[in-house]
Amino acid sequence: MKILALVGSPRKNGNTNFLVDQALEEAEKSGADTEKIMLADLSMSPCLGHENCGSFETCLQKDGGTAVLHKFLEADGLILASPVYYYDVTAWMKIFIDRNYFLYRHGLKSKARAAGLIVVAGGTGIEDTVHTLDKLVNASTIISRENRFLLTGIAGRPGEVKNNFGLINAARDLGKNLALNLRK
Repeated sequence: MKILALVGSPRKNGNTNFLVDQALEEAEKSGADTEKIMLADLSMSPCLGHENCGSFETCLQKDGGTAVLHKFLEADGLILASPVYYYDVTAWMKIFIDRNYFLYRHGLKSKARAAGLIVVAGGTGIEDTVHTLDKLVNASTIISRENRFLLTGIAGRPGEVKNNFGLINAARDLGKNLALNLRK
């Protein structure tokens, strides 16, 4: 069973990435193979928005987005994680979401059976960010509500979650529950 984590944070030492690492570590202990992709590390251009996308065999953009979309389709489980940037997902996560338009236009959905959403905010915007990620899951997968796991938290300064044992344990529970759910 393969769990793919897509992280919308540009900060390798940031709060969101730290919580994803906690979740993936627990998932691995429960027998999952994991892969984490920091979307900001990729050369991935925004969707061009041309209306004839469905007529092309492959996306016209030849960049890191194509490989990520393929991994997204093939993963058994997903973790979608984003800090809140100006009341919603980061630009990197939004680019990934928009690039899913190619999959949508071709009637392709991820084969994932379970997903975890991780959202960290310095203040407001958690609800909108969760809503955006949840819409991606709705549009791009067949994952039912009972197979979705949510972790949200407040952390305004880099590294702040490292002292928040409630969030750390919740991230570990998310990873463990995601892997156990995939075993069913």
